[in-house]
Amino acid sequence: MISLIKITANHRFPVAVYSLLAIGAITCGSYLLTGNNPQKAYAASRLKNLQTLIDRSKQGDILTPPPGIYQGPVTINKAITLDGQNKVSIDAGGKGSVIYLKTNGAVLKNLYLTNTGAQHNDIDAGIQVRGDFNVIKNNTITESLFGIDLQQSSNNVIRNNMISSKSDATLGIRGDAIRLWYSRNNRIEKNKIRNSRDIVVWYSADNVIANNDVAGGRYGLHFMYSKYNLVENNSFYKNAVGIFLMYSDSVVIRGNRVVQALGAAGVGIGFKEASNCDIHDNDILYNSTGLYLDLSPFQPDTTNRIYRNKIAYNDLGVAFLNDWPGNHFKDNIFSSNSHHVSVSSFAGATHNIWEGNYWDDYQGFDGDDNKIGDSPYRPKVYADRLWMDVKPAAFFRGAPVLSMLDFLERLAPFTTPLLMLEDKKPRVSRIFKPFTNAASDKSNGNAGQTLKTFGGATNANTKSGTSMKRLDPFNIDAVK
Repeated sequence: MISLIKITANHRFPVAVYSLLAIGAITCGSYLLTGNNPQKAYAASRLKNLQTLIDRSKQGDILTPPPGIYQGPVTINKAITLDGQNKVSIDAGGKGSVIYLKTNGAVLKNLYLTNTGAQHNDIDAGIQVRGDFNVIKNNTITESLFGIDLQQSSNNVIRNNMISSKSDATLGIRGDAIRLWYSRNNRIEKNKIRNSRDIVVWYSADNVIANNDVAGGRYGLHFMYSKYNLVENNSFYKNAVGIFLMYSDSVVIRGNRVVQALGAAGVGIGFKEASNCDIHDNDILYNSTGLYLDLSPFQPDTTNRIYRNKIAYNDLGVAFLNDWPGNHFKDNIFSSNSHHVSVSSFAGATHNIWEGNYWDDYQGFDGDDNKIGDSPYRPKVYADRLWMDVKPAAFFRGAPVLSMLDFLERLAPFTTPLLMLEDKKPRVSRIFKPFTNAASDKSNGNAGQTLKTFGGATNANTKSGTSMKRLDPFNIDAVK
């Protein structure tokens, strides 16, 4: 019985041999493959010998199993390349994970992985990674509680995979599409994620998360106790929350599109006791709350820098839990939000720095034609203090009666209005030359700060949030 096409640099087969191998595989496996999509394959009797094929392989081999459906789980404990050529499906049969990867330097690509178990304690996943310098790319993972789980695994590449969770589970019961736990220097890039729970990064540093497309989840991306990570050029669409940083410092979030985080708790980008972060050049659109800040920055003598973002069409553009200081807002566009800035308690956001932002409700002039308003932007709170003080009253925010009350308050205030913020250099046009393209801001002396706007540089190819260079002894970044 011929059960494996094994191709290495030292093996070459003529066309006739390939034909015989294919016939043998079809005869022994008793399957019919329709096209190139494993989802359309019908197996009269599943091939059960994939683990045997893996065990027989040697370090460095390239294994290309015959097309068909194979039974998981399987364990890989040596540095091999398993290439399904988009014709191989591995089904865990509803128990455990599909693949347990327990080695360094392996490559898994072009596979269809499905039907894991449903045990959260065991982290039943499409692929469990327990090693370094592996490449997992171009795979489709469906009906898997967790997608790809990395624990104490570093310098791996997770690229161009399609991941979805259990279709019959509610959002909170689904597992995470990608999960990093005590894992460093990994690249998570160009993955498409649908209807999973979260992407989570816990106790993990120096990872790059770039060019992913995430929709239909709970947290698009959730950091916990994770420093020095880079998040760039991702799309987060129709998740309950786009990105949330909890107890995570020195994270760079740039060039992302965070759209339609709706619902009562919908937040585009949120901060919980997060310090020394850079949030810039993002589109934060159509969310219940664009940015939410809770006791951030938390570390003494640190700041968060929020600049060159487009914050538009949200109910609340920026919401603070309280009047916490230390956030720098520069060169942002605030447009068509119901309220640009709000504080949960009756307090202003004047302890933060606001400079050079565009506000679509600015009513000043530009007499010297320098594209900056002649007078500061100083929005005040009148009747809105009702729903800031009495939370249930927020239900009537925007109602005609509250709008009329706010209009009368502005005409003849019977209480002293609250100053929400002051921007001394408001823009008068959406198109402007940013201040943050100029010389670095020397007012911030945070150790480890890297962004060019404040005097450093971050290169996604060599480093994330720190100056630590990425190690690549297996040359996995060159794997296409």
